[in-house]
Amino acid sequence: MGPEVLAITFGISSAIFWGTGDFSAGFASKKNGVLAVILFSQLVGAILLFSLALYISDPFPPIRHMIYGSLAGLVGILGLMALYVGLSRGRMGIVAPLSALITASIPIGVSFYKEGFPANSQLFGLGLALFSVWLLSYNKGDKGAYRFSELTLPLLAGLGFGLFFVLIDSASQESVLWPLVGTRCMSLPLVLILFLLRSDTRIPAKNQWPLIAMAGIFDVLGNLFFAMATHIGRLDISATLSSLYPAATVFLAWFFIKERLLPQQWIGVGLALVALVLIAN
Repeated sequence: MGPEVLAITFGISSAIFWGTGDFSAGFASKKNGVLAVILFSQLVGAILLFSLALYISDPFPPIRHMIYGSLAGLVGILGLMALYVGLSRGRMGIVAPLSALITASIPIGVSFYKEGFPANSQLFGLGLALFSVWLLSYNKGDKGAYRFSELTLPLLAGLGFGLFFVLIDSASQESVLWPLVGTRCMSLPLVLILFLLRSDTRIPAKNQWPLIAMAGIFDVLGNLFFAMATHIGRLDISATLSSLYPAATVFLAWFFIKERLLPQQWIGVGLALVALVLIAN
């Protein structure tokens, strides 16, 4: 298996794990609150990443790469909070797809600037994949025109996630695991402070920990496979494939809780498959 095919495989894997992690976190958040799930899933992920880095003896990277990883953790967690607040306050039909589209667009632009344009078939596949991300993320929202103020949080969420992709790409050039540990060193204290400042937060019950742990583990695996994809492949292709994570989430919701998929989402699934074929050529 060549490096390009391997990078595509890693990118798809990151989307599957991220989508599964979002599905697990969504279930856990219904009984425990968003902030508690983020905090304790991040804690589980930090322990797992640190253990893997020590066990595999991943070489410690230059300090600047650890700084990139820490900054990635900061913008990533801020993006996650902006997304969750946007979903709770705004209309899902615009918040989710707009944030997902911006998330993929930022690393694509950076990659075009640094590495040049990919082959024409891959370029068309990237555009098709971006459109499929929009369709996959779509949810029924309230009818009527959107106010500009409603776009602020999804824009911030997409900016945070997009910069996370770019910074992880820069951080994982020589080492993969330690920069990811650096992301948790920045995100964990920030979430912990917010958790302690809120009066309505509580530690989850013991029977909720397996689901929260699953969310943390799948998030780590998604980060790990994305870092490996950008380590050996192009940032734009890796980021676009990883941004297909809503496909895994909507599929699991359809399979396990019989949530009916919208026609737009089924079309998004089909376009994503066509995009994968084009990107792999």
